[in-house]
Amino acid sequence: GTMTRNLHDLYREHLIRSPYKDKKRPILINNWEATYFNFDTDKLIAIAREAKKSGIEMLVMDDGWFGHRNDDSTSLGDWYVNREKLPNGLEGLSERTKAFGLKLGLWLEPEMVSLDSDLYRAHPDWIIRVPQAEPVQYRFQYVLDLTKPEVLDFVQGTVCRILDSVPITYIKWDMNRMISDVPRPGYVHEYTLAFYRLLSALTEKYPGVLFEGCASGGGRFDAGLLAYCPQIWPSDNTDAMMRLKIQYATSFAYPVSTICNHISAVPNHQTHRVTSLETRANVAYAGIFGYELDLRRLTPEELTQVRSQIETAKALQPLVLDGDFYRLRSPFETNECAWALVSRDASRAFVLCSRVLAVIARNRYYDPRLCLKGLDENAVYRDVLHGTQYSGALLMNRGIVIDYPVEDFATYCLLLERI
Repeated sequence: GTMTRNLHDLYREHLIRSPYKDKKRPILINNWEATYFNFDTDKLIAIAREAKKSGIEMLVMDDGWFGHRNDDSTSLGDWYVNREKLPNGLEGLSERTKAFGLKLGLWLEPEMVSLDSDLYRAHPDWIIRVPQAEPVQYRFQYVLDLTKPEVLDFVQGTVCRILDSVPITYIKWDMNRMISDVPRPGYVHEYTLAFYRLLSALTEKYPGVLFEGCASGGGRFDAGLLAYCPQIWPSDNTDAMMRLKIQYATSFAYPVSTICNHISAVPNHQTHRVTSLETRANVAYAGIFGYELDLRRLTPEELTQVRSQIETAKALQPLVLDGDFYRLRSPFETNECAWALVSRDASRAFVLCSRVLAVIARNRYYDPRLCLKGLDENAVYRDVLHGTQYSGALLMNRGIVIDYPVEDFATYCLLLERI
């Protein structure tokens, strides 16, 4: 735990350079799991309008807005607007979202090129490949060779053209395949340095843009990237029970302020598991909070929950950005998962307790008490969520019995304030 918190401090204080390091991040909704490639301006605006009512601050348009891309087999590299989907372009979408107070974010995968693209037809020599060998195609795409100056200039120019023309304040930078066909020893290192030069130039030119790293569900979650992207998407698996392990494991080296967590639809699109909206939110609070579903499909009661969740997420952001993180119970070793975010002065703490499968009978293998860490033993704390009071000594040494509901995928949270 101490090693973890030392690494978190090191990264936050000396590695992350973005102006967003200490700034509250926008609560966003991403349209990917709501629409996939099947969207147009009116559909996005309908989602955005409902999002604004709930207190969401940004709409992020994901994959499918460019070229003639209606699936993942085409158009990477052709970064011009699909006018069938967006007849008034990015400018028109930006004006409509701005009209009712939402910022606009955008998905890009600028290091890639599709076999079916104008860019590849014009520059087949721009991809990474082994000389005299057939290049490997994966996900219908190749990786552009950023070690070539003309390729690096093209990618940088493409991103600058978009950011210069539209008031976009967030970029989700994706990379959905690995580098294969390595042409020479040391090439991956050369590529990485070129990639860093690219991001360095972009982040210096556009300091007001929040760049989020993303790579095939966490493939680029590395410390070097944090110098340019203060937050990273850890996995395309958005199922809350899988996220317990994903977020718990990622926390060993990375601060929760770098981990993006979105609430998605149920049945979950990856695991087909059904978890409650409350459980999905409770797990997502320990990181950069957002949504990835169609709010129009939620019931009035669920929309009321969403509004409350957003208020909670905003209130917890100081703990997420600067709090100390404590792992309390491992989902890899038990049927439960528990962690805590504690303010530096130990005056506030947010605790998540989650039980994967329901347990009725207690036995010697099950410890119902949970001991907390990082609090002030000499203080008294009030749990804001449940109205109860505890001494810090009791919470840390004796522990408390977590009152889970008797159901699978249950969560229980405490929001402690020193009184």
